[in-house]
This record gives sequence, structure tokens and C-alpha cells, in this order.
Amino acid sequence: MPRLSDSMEEGTIVRWLKRDGDRVAQGEPLAEVETDKATVTFDADTDGTLRILVGEGETVRIGQLIARIGEAPRAPESAPASAENGAPRAKASPLARRLAQESGVDLSQLAGSGPGGRIVRSDVAAAAEPPAPPRPGRGNKGALTIQQPSRIQVQIAQRMAESKATIPDFSLHAEVDMEQAVALREQLRKGARDGDVVPSYNDMVVKACALALREHPRANAAYRDGAFELYERVNVGIAVAAEDTLIVPTLFDADRKLLPDIAREARALAERVRQRTVTPAELSGATFTVSNLGMYGVASFAAIINPPQAAILAVGELRELPVVREGLLVPGVRMSLVLTCDHRILYGAPAAEFLARVRALLEQPAYLLLS
Repeated sequence: MPRLSDSMEEGTIVRWLKRDGDRVAQGEPLAEVETDKATVTFDADTDGTLRILVGEGETVRIGQLIARIGEAPRAPESAPASAENGAPRAKASPLARRLAQESGVDLSQLAGSGPGGRIVRSDVAAAAEPPAPPRPGRGNKGALTIQQPSRIQVQIAQRMAESKATIPDFSLHAEVDMEQAVALREQLRKGARDGDVVPSYNDMVVKACALALREHPRANAAYRDGAFELYERVNVGIAVAAEDTLIVPTLFDADRKLLPDIAREARALAERVRQRTVTPAELSGATFTVSNLGMYGVASFAAIINPPQAAILAVGELRELPVVREGLLVPGVRMSLVLTCDHRILYGAPAAEFLARVRALLEQPAYLLLS
């Protein structure tokens, strides 16, 4: 099982894209693997004949053998007759055999759902489950439905629980005057040609954060194993909602990219997330995260830090509000930013300076087009 994300500890074989005994070539897609971040495709790293060792639906830790690719085709697995009753040995994965032995399940009585009828862990687990007790009446909450989370949702729950339990965090709030940003985007929209991607306000936030991170390295860092990790590259993760989960692809070297390039790349990444074609490399390496719920009408919120990053920025919606300017009440456009920080590495004053710089860049957005 390869490491397909920087935080991955185990993976689940969702689907083998090749059959046992097939000839495969280097770079050819072999399997879909569900990690803690997404379901991604794993490619063959050499040429040869595939021998599948772990069936679909099975979860194994990183480094555990899931298949072999060699020159010799696999020999038939119809094992020699049993010394006790003469029946052929059931086809089953090593994990399924161990689970069957522990739970007292007779493999010869099971029909395998894996490749070639191979018995996999889920087959044994289903056979080992005791009959479900009768459900209680509807009660005052109505009918009860139990829904098992996906592997990704389990990992998200574990990482967010780890974040809240282990990170002493605090949040800073700022209101940004977005009038000039709105005017700039309107100019870019009017000047766009067919096929051009007009930068969104979130693209502007990403660019502003990237420039500010370059100037404030402690915000572009992590606290890990009792030490500060300061990163050379500024890689901004953008939270994308997809299929009842949350995926965070990475915009690498965002401080060096022009705003139109950020806009194009961000849309392409979001589309690959929704199409489930995002690669493991695109889901790793982020040094800071931006989470935006403004499109859902959320005025302000505090996001949970994605460990081990030092901070995360939560972006609210653009709101038309009455504001006081030179003693007069006039229409204005405001947007909320909430910066949540790991106090072990990013303290109050430096965090405030970083957030002030992001705010200044958004309020004078012409600079976002110049670097």
C-alpha cells in the first residue's frame, strides 16, 4: 500500500482496474484506493503480470503488500485437498483467513466477492456478525437510520478531533473593505475574452494570503515534534466540498503565480476533485489553508486548523452594509476574515500583523496583479 497523501496511514482498495493474472505496463492504472483525503488511482510502477493479494473493500496499512507484479503468471490457487475432508482449500486473502480463524467462520461455506471469487475481509466480517437485535419502536425521535461514514469521513473526523484536542488555538477577526476589489473584478470581467477565467474573490484572497505568507514565515510553518518547521515554498490549500466530504487540493508556489493563473488552476483543481481525478501529489504539501463558505451565505465562521499547519483562514460572504465614511452614512461592501492559529508557533501579535497584511492587500487589490 503506497503513501498517497502526506497524512495517510492506511488505505482501502475500492476497485481493482486490472484482473488477477493480467499483463500490466508501467504507468497503467491498477486500482482505486481510498485514502484519508480522497479516492485516487494508483498506477503500476513496472511492467509484468499482476498478482492481486488484497481484495476490494479491504483496508491495510501503508507498506503492507497488496499485489505483486512479476514475469511469471500466477499459478492456479486451487489448493491441495484438505487432510480432514478432502475439500479444496478456499480461495481467500491472508487477512480474511486470519479474521476467519479469530471469529470461527468456516471459509468453505462462504462465497467470495473479491477478484475471481476470492474471499475478502468484508465477506468474513459479514458472516461473523451476529443477527441484529430487533429495532426499538419509532419513539419520540422517529425512525432510526444508522449510516456508516466513508473512509474519508472517518479520517476527517479523526484529524479534526486531533486538531481540537492537541492544538491550543485562538482566532482573530477582521472586516475587509472590498469596494476596490469589487471594482477590480468588474473591470477584469468586462475586459475578459471568450475562454478567459475571471478571478473570483476567493482567488484574490488566496493571492493575498500567499504574498502575506512570504512576508510572515511563521504563518507559513508548522509545529511538529517540539520544533518549528519553516517552509521555503508557499503552498496554499483550498478547501473544496465534494460528495459529502471535504477535500483540500494544493496551489503550489501561490506567491509566485499571477492572479489569472491562480484562478485557472484553482478551478481546474476543484473540477478534478469533483470528478475524482485529483492526484495524490495535488492533495499534499500545503503549508496554509483557505476555507470559504461565503457562497453559502455564511457571514463569518472559524475553521479548524488542518494539522500540522500553523493557521487557517476562514472567508465569509460579501455583504452590502451601511458604513460611516467621513462622518456620513454611505453604502459599503464588507467581507469577514477569521484567522485561526496554533498558539505554539504563531502568537497573537505576529498573527495580527499577518492578517492586517492580507486585509491591506485586499483593500488595495491592484498590487495583486503586479506580483
